Amino acid sequence: MGNEISFPRQQARTQRFTLGAPRTFTVSPDGAKVYFLRTAAATSRANGLWAFDTASRTESLLVDPGVLLTDPEDLSPEERARRERSREQAAGLVGYSTDADARLAAFALSGRLFVVELATGEVRELPVAGAVLDPRLDPTGRRLAYVADGALHVVDLGTGEDRVLAAPDGPDVTWGLAEFIAAEEMDRHRGYWFAPDGGRVLAARVDNSPVLRWHIADPANPATPAAEIAYPAAGTPNAVVEVAVLGDRRVDVAWDREAFPYLVTASWTSHGRPLLQVQSRDQRRVLVLAVDVETGATEVVADDTDPRWLEVVPGVPRWTPAGELVRVLPVDGANRLVVGDRAWTPDGLQVRAVLDVAEDGVLVTASADDPTQVHVHLVTADGATRLSTEDGVHGAARGGGVLVLVSAGMDHFGARVTVSTGGGIGSSAETPVLTPAVRLLTVGERDLRAALLLPRDHVPGTRLPVLLDPYGGPHAQRVLAARNAYLTSQWLADQGFAVLVVDGRGTPGRGPAWERDIAFDLAGTTLEDQVDALRAVAAIEPDLDVTRVGIRGWSYGGYLAALAVLRRPDVFHAGIAGAPVTDWRLYDTHYTERYLGHPDERPEVYDTNSLLADAPKLERPLMIVHGLADDNVVAAHTLRLSSALLAAGRPHTVLPLSGVTHMTPQEQVAENLLLLQVDFLKRALG
Repeated sequence: MGNEISFPRQQARTQRFTLGAPRTFTVSPDGAKVYFLRTAAATSRANGLWAFDTASRTESLLVDPGVLLTDPEDLSPEERARRERSREQAAGLVGYSTDADARLAAFALSGRLFVVELATGEVRELPVAGAVLDPRLDPTGRRLAYVADGALHVVDLGTGEDRVLAAPDGPDVTWGLAEFIAAEEMDRHRGYWFAPDGGRVLAARVDNSPVLRWHIADPANPATPAAEIAYPAAGTPNAVVEVAVLGDRRVDVAWDREAFPYLVTASWTSHGRPLLQVQSRDQRRVLVLAVDVETGATEVVADDTDPRWLEVVPGVPRWTPAGELVRVLPVDGANRLVVGDRAWTPDGLQVRAVLDVAEDGVLVTASADDPTQVHVHLVTADGATRLSTEDGVHGAARGGGVLVLVSAGMDHFGARVTVSTGGGIGSSAETPVLTPAVRLLTVGERDLRAALLLPRDHVPGTRLPVLLDPYGGPHAQRVLAARNAYLTSQWLADQGFAVLVVDGRGTPGRGPAWERDIAFDLAGTTLEDQVDALRAVAAIEPDLDVTRVGIRGWSYGGYLAALAVLRRPDVFHAGIAGAPVTDWRLYDTHYTERYLGHPDERPEVYDTNSLLADAPKLERPLMIVHGLADDNVVAAHTLRLSSALLAAGRPHTVLPLSGVTHMTPQEQVAENLLLLQVDFLKRALG
C-alpha cells in the first residue's frame, strides 16, 4: 500500500496491526490440524475460525461469521464487560472451545450459540433463552455449557436437552463467571471447569452484593441513565466467591474463605483431583487445594508464602501425568518452575507462564539474562531446552507432537507463526507505513533496559527535545525485542523528538527481587528509574536536549507522566497523562493492595503515592486525557486531580473522551488524539 494513509489512522483502523494476524491456536491431539482465529482482511474486525492442515500445509475457513450473522453484531452488557476486562476489540469469534479430541468447537456470536463439526465445517445453531456467555464443550464432546442471565446451563448435544445446573439466588449472584477482580487482575476470564468425563462441573458462585456501587455516566447523552457497576476499590469489600461441584446434585466446596477470599484459578484434568488456588487478601499466602468431589472437602497440597506477595502465573497449578503438582514460585532469586518439591528450572531463568504439561515435560515461556526476549522452553527434571531459536518474543501451543511457535522479532513486523511439521500459518495484517529504527540499551547502575528512537531523517549534531514514552509499572513491559512494540514511538520521534522508552523496577522478566522493589513505593522507585535512565542515555547520546523533556503515558504510564511533572519539574518540562490513577484509594483491591497494602493499615503509603496533594506544586504544562466510559480507571481520577489543580490555581488542560473506555478509541479520535498530543508537546517544549 502507498503512503496516502497516516500512521495514526492506519494503526487505529487495524487495531494496532492485530487484524488479519492469526491467534488463539489449538492443535488437534493427532497433530493433523491446527485451529485458529483470523480476520479475513487487515481492516476487518470479524474473526473466523480456520484450520491449518499439517500434512498439506494448507488453510481453510471453517466458520465465516459474515455468513452466520447478517445483522450487525449485538452484544449484551455482560459480554461487553467481559471484552473490556480482556481488552478484546475484535468482533466475530473472539474465542472458541473444543472437546479433547478436537472433533467439535463451540462459540458464541451476538449472544447466539453455535457448534461446528471440525472435520466437515458443518455449523448448527443451538436454541437458547438469553444471551450466551462463555460456551465450553466438555472433554468428551457430549455436552456443552454456557452462562445466560447469571445461570449456568448444560446442553446434551445428543438429545438437545438444556438443563440449568445452577441459577442465581439473588439479584447480585452469578454462576460460572469470573468476577471483576479475577478478570481484571488475575487474568482469569472463566468461572467453570468440566470434569474429564463431562459428568460434573466445578463452578464459581459470585455474590457482588457486598461490593460498592459506582455509576459511570455519559455526559454527552444526558438522557442515558448512568451505568451502575460493582467496583471493589482498595480497602472496600470484594465479591464473595464460592465454589461448588454441580451435577446430579450440588456439593459445596469448603475452605477457609475468610482467610483466603480470592479464588485465583482452578483446573480439573484426568491426572488427579480438581485443584483450586486460593489467596489471602494481602496476597502473601497462597494455598493449592485438592477437592473431594463427593463431599466438597479440600486437602491442602501446597501452602506457599512470601513476605511481599506471590504473583499469579498463567497455567498453574496443574498436575503432571505422573500426579506431581506444578507451580511457579520465587526460589533463590528466580521465578522457577517447581514440580513436586523440586525446582526444575536453573539459576537465571525467569519463568513467565506455563503453556502445557505433558508426559515429555512442561512447556513454558521464560526470560534468561536479557529480559527483552521471551523464549519457549521445554522443561524436564533434567533441565530446560530452548525451543525458540531466533531473538525475539515467542509464545507457543502444542498437541499431537506438533509445536506451533508464534514469534515476534526486531527484523520483521508482527508475529510469524511456524509449525514444527513444516510450513507456517499466514497473516494478512497490514504492513505499517513506517519502520522503527530502534537502539536497545542497557543503562545506569541498575542496568535499566531502554529503547531510544530518533527521527528517521535525523542529522547528527542536531539537538532534539526528549520524550519519555513509558508504561513503567508492574506487570507490563514496553522494552521488548519486537518491532511492532515501537511503532507509535517511532512516529512520535519522526515528529521531531528523541523518544526514550524505559522499563524500570517492577516490570516482569528480571526476577522476584526486581518485581518487589516497588513495594509500598510505586511513585518513588518507578519515577527514579525513568530519571536515571534519561540521564544515563543523555550522557552517551549528545543530541538529547535535557533542557526540553516531555513525558507521556496511558494508565500506569499516565500516572507516571503526571507524577513526573508534579514531583520532578527540574527534569520534566511537560507531561501528557492518559487515563491516570491519581488517588490509589479509587483503584481496585487486588492490584493496589498488593503493592501498597491495605489503606486502613497504611494510609500514609496511599497519601505518598497519590497525586492530589501534589497539585499546588504544578509548574509545568500538563494535559490530562480520560475516557468518560472507563470502568477500570474511572474518570473521577482525572476530575479530582483537575479540581485540586484548579483549587490551587494551577493551569492545566483536560481532554475528556466521550464514550471511550480504558481501551484506545476509534479510528478518527485515535488519530486526532495523537496529533493533539504532538501539538501540545511542541508548544510546551519549544
